[in-house]
Amino acid sequence: MVVYKPSSRDRLEEADIDRIFQALADATRRDILRQSMLREQSVSELARNYSMSFAAVQKHVAVLERALLVTKERRGREQIVHSNPAALRRAARLLDAYEALWRDRIDRLGDLLSEPGTEAPRPDTPGNDTRKDTQQ
Repeated sequence: MVVYKPSSRDRLEEADIDRIFQALADATRRDILRQSMLREQSVSELARNYSMSFAAVQKHVAVLERALLVTKERRGREQIVHSNPAALRRAARLLDAYEALWRDRIDRLGDLLSEPGTEAPRPDTPGNDTRKDTQQ
């Protein structure tokens, strides 16, 4: 189900949205993103913070880069990782849109339940036992 209706400046394809959430689904990538938001760092500097190989950290950065959450810039022999605030704002607006959708649905459900005569029967009320009688 597609519910996100972005403005033209926020337009994201389904594949872009999938890449963003895939990238953010991993705790290590979220931490790398957080660190790159605090200050630019080389992949080597980032790798020192984790008990995994340099290549593994490099792969995590590549996932973030494919999701456009970070960019890399070559400086001599190093790759410097920068966060991409615009992509983070788009992701935040996407989550806001989903939150608004679900809040609206909950409000409508509350309205339906508060209408007279729409109260759901309670199973513990005599005459409203919805369980099937299994002992015959």
